[in-house]
Amino acid sequence: MLQITPHHRLLLAVKYVDFRKGIDGLAALCRQALEEDPFSGTIFVFTNRSRSSIKILLYDGGGFWLCQKRFSRGRLAWWPSRQETSSFSVNPSQLHILFSQGNPLDAHVPPDWRPVTPQASQCSST
Repeated sequence: MLQITPHHRLLLAVKYVDFRKGIDGLAALCRQALEEDPFSGTIFVFTNRSRSSIKILLYDGGGFWLCQKRFSRGRLAWWPSRQETSSFSVNPSQLHILFSQGNPLDAHVPPDWRPVTPQASQCSST
């Protein structure tokens, strides 16, 4: 089963991808275009030219997962623009917003981790 947790590193491939590519073709893109190791456990997310579909590539230690979602209505409302970088990092909450065809940069998303600090009154001994 595929689970996306705050422990995962998530990268969106900025440039669109030919969706005829399968696992080997996308893994090669990870190495060459993104300069990332496809065996690292990073979750790679790709889109097609029309942004009507996304593909996710993940290596879980025992093999590759390749998942695809084709939107029944519309297309992605947001995708990172072509900048100097070939990939764009997001957190799991932002990825779920993206999957719902929203803009993760416009949404207020709390941090994945919050430090746990004891209150001053609890720390003092009586």
